[in-house]
Amino acid sequence: MERRLLLVFALTFLVIIISQPLIKKYFPSAQTTAPAPVKPESTPVAPAPQTAMATPAVTKPGNAAPAASAKQAASATQAVAVQETVIENSVYKVTFTNQGGRVKSWILKQYDDTHGKPLDLVNDAASEKYGYPLSLWAYDESLRNKLNTVLYQPSKTGSQNVPTDLTFEYADADVTVRKTFHFDSSYVISLESSVTQKGNLISAIPMWPAGIGDQLSPASYSSSQIEHQYNGDTTRLAVKKISGGGTLAGPYNWAAVADQYFSAVFIPDDPNSVSIITLRNALDVPKDAKKPNPQDTTKVDVLGVAVGNLKAPTVERLYVGPKSLQVLESVPVPTTTGTDQDLRTLVNFGFFHLIARPLFLWLKWTHEHIIHNWGWAIVLQTLIINVILLPLRITSMKSMLKMQRIQPQIKSIQEKYKKYSMKDPRKQEMNKEIMALQSAAGVSPIGGCLPMVIQLPFLFAYYGMLGSALDLRHARWLWITDLSSPDPFYLIPIGIVVSMFIMQRMTPQTGMDPAQQKMMTLMMPMMLGIMSFNLPSGLGLYWSEGNLIGIVQQSIMNRTSLGREMREIAAKRARKKEK
Repeated sequence: MERRLLLVFALTFLVIIISQPLIKKYFPSAQTTAPAPVKPESTPVAPAPQTAMATPAVTKPGNAAPAASAKQAASATQAVAVQETVIENSVYKVTFTNQGGRVKSWILKQYDDTHGKPLDLVNDAASEKYGYPLSLWAYDESLRNKLNTVLYQPSKTGSQNVPTDLTFEYADADVTVRKTFHFDSSYVISLESSVTQKGNLISAIPMWPAGIGDQLSPASYSSSQIEHQYNGDTTRLAVKKISGGGTLAGPYNWAAVADQYFSAVFIPDDPNSVSIITLRNALDVPKDAKKPNPQDTTKVDVLGVAVGNLKAPTVERLYVGPKSLQVLESVPVPTTTGTDQDLRTLVNFGFFHLIARPLFLWLKWTHEHIIHNWGWAIVLQTLIINVILLPLRITSMKSMLKMQRIQPQIKSIQEKYKKYSMKDPRKQEMNKEIMALQSAAGVSPIGGCLPMVIQLPFLFAYYGMLGSALDLRHARWLWITDLSSPDPFYLIPIGIVVSMFIMQRMTPQTGMDPAQQKMMTLMMPMMLGIMSFNLPSGLGLYWSEGNLIGIVQQSIMNRTSLGREMREIAAKRARKKEK
């Protein structure tokens, strides 16, 4: 764009130089005719250019200003000083400034930041650079800068309690702007905005341009997304799919910028006429948020959205608050199908959401009615889940034993067809004989794996639940201060490694070579332990407790006739290998 602009300037200058002889030849009056003299006493003083303080133009005494200028001055609506208005209810405290008619601070009273102070959802570092919430987006950058820096005239200043309305107005000879907000006792506010330029309505819509205030670390920025929904179909745009300044035409029932636990959601009154402007900018943040070092930073992407009607005044609602199911389900969202929905899909439970959501509701019920600590609620829920899955564990052991009993016969069949290549049609006869043998013995090829496969969705669902459940944010349990974050002392990951090692040693691996068994006994716990170091401690608690329960169950099962038979087979196999 810069090269093109320079090229335009160069061509324009060249045209002016070349056209000078033609102008002199055919339009001599344009070069030689001087303007008629004007009497000094009748010349009005030109108005001073308007600044951010919007100082009105002043004329010398006795001089008459043109009627048009007088009319424009009379219609100007501008403030002369920076003023603030604070709107407060039981859940938030919002501070507006009339410079740009935008939000400086949006504090959620019921949530704390990492320092234990009330959480401010305005990201100061990013907003200072890329704009504060409820400023206006316009395609013309110079106009956008003007709309978001001039001094608006507020309808109210100082501290205000809900319900209340707040209006910001600005007008000069060129632009007229009006923003109106309505506040009640909920997390939702209503807003209207319109901008006209020389009497014509222009595209300028409200935006939340610079992320969420609890984003401090690079990992928290990477969890940011732009989301939108239409008639129940929710789309989540990851950072790589977002272009700064891109326009997404509607219809949309809502559009939001969100991070792991909080969100700013625009809910238009007319879904069919709404458009989304996607905003993406770069920001340098400390690599270690707990020990910020200006010399040790990394680049992150800051996401934002502007949502509104590009062809008419914008009328919409704005939800700014937690991604809490109970709260989100109370925010109605009309759809074009006539059926009301809500904002519950902002909570992303992941691929296994059909399992994760009931697990969370069960965990929340346990926390509210049985034990009022999220850590102990996880402990109790894990115990119940493992007891329920115990029959699957027993079924897996029985299937493994049956498979081991017919293992010599399977090897005999394999030896019989060993001389044939894999492409030889006679190789298929081997598979048929093995399947017939397994069927006669009542063995399923996947019988030993199926119980483990059934258990995995619960683990993945738990991971999705703990990564999305706001209730576990800053939840304490024993030495852990936040069950949604990794264990600060790594005691739980170490417990996972140790418990898995013990489980591997105790579980008879009847179908595995002894050398391979020794390697897996050591390698598997180490690999999974490393993976667990950065997992939420709530998930680590579920995993490690499951291992401990598994050790107890395996110890009991090893004393049964089934367990003794499996261990004898494994020992006999090991002795043969040693010979």
